[in-house]
Parts: sequence; structure tokens; C-alpha cells
Amino acid sequence: MQTLTLANIYELQGLKDEALEIYKEILKKDPSNTDAKIAVRRLSGMRKRFLGVNKEMKEFFVKMEDKVEFHEFERWLLKSWN
Repeated sequence: MQTLTLANIYELQGLKDEALEIYKEILKKDPSNTDAKIAVRRLSGMRKRFLGVNKEMKEFFVKMEDKVEFHEFERWLLKSWN
């Protein structure tokens, strides 16, 4: 069952593409769903902005072993959002 809650959980887990697909399905069933509209706009913009970068940094994030790597990732993340 595709719900806003499930999409939110996916999004929080970093599964942005999966969350986006659920939000789109929700909008197909209920085009007036404001929460789903906002989420689609937000995630679609993120997808365009970080296209190709997410996979590389996701691999780095998954394989981090120490605080130095964590801080490097944190700096990259902050730089990316600004």
C-alpha cells in the first residue's frame, strides 16, 4: 500500500527515487493532495540538482569507517545544499 507515511519513511532512509514514485502514485489517485505535490516538487528538484553525484557519495557514505570520513561527507553535504 502506497501512503504518505511510507514515502516519508523511504525519504528519511535516503531512498529518494522510491519515495518520489510513491508520491507520484498518490497524486494520480488524488491530484489535490498538497503534501504529495510539495514532495514531488522538492524531490524532483533534488534529483536534477544532484544527478550523478548521489551514487558516488552514497557509496562513500555507506563505506565510511571513521570520524574523518564522516566530517568529509558532512562538509560535502553542507557545500551541496548551499
